[in-house]
Amino acid sequence: MNRRIDMIKEDRKKLFRTESLERLNKASGFGSYQIDKKILRLLYHTVTQSNAKHVMLYLPLKTEVNLYPLILRLRKEKKVLYVPFMEGESFRLVKYRLPLKKKQFGIKEPNDSKQFRNKNIDLAIVPMVGVDSTHRRVGFGKGMYDRFFEKQSKTIKQTVFVARELCYSREIVTDDYDVKADMIIAAQPFFQR
Repeated sequence: MNRRIDMIKEDRKKLFRTESLERLNKASGFGSYQIDKKILRLLYHTVTQSNAKHVMLYLPLKTEVNLYPLILRLRKEKKVLYVPFMEGESFRLVKYRLPLKKKQFGIKEPNDSKQFRNKNIDLAIVPMVGVDSTHRRVGFGKGMYDRFFEKQSKTIKQTVFVARELCYSREIVTDDYDVKADMIIAAQPFFQR
């Protein structure tokens, strides 16, 4: 019986992911520059308000908020920036630096470097496909962020999810192991826990 319930929940999660990705693809066309600009202002305000010095970011795909202008601004302010470096079914953090190379799933990464030494991340900015009523993340379905956060959650002070459009499910489609947000920033009004 529990196995059947889990399968039904997983089917709902897959359907929600597919519908959300369609919405994000549409939102990534005309007008996405203005949406990103608004979200980046809110993200920058969040970074400064939390006095974050060590920030985890992502290098965006086409459907994700373009963080490059924020990265440039934070680097000028001497913030220490970390980005994911894919390893097997998860990733580890490396310092952001140029040049970037396109790798697995079309994701850009810096060259491999030593793993981050600092054990604390003040603010983690994480892309999302969608979120449900528990404020847990639905991503692309690879589980990389879930595996990373499972090991590192105690060293991350605050987690912020971002997306161009808030794809929200009132129905619980996530699992206990899915990453949970402290704050969600999207083009619509955002949530803060």
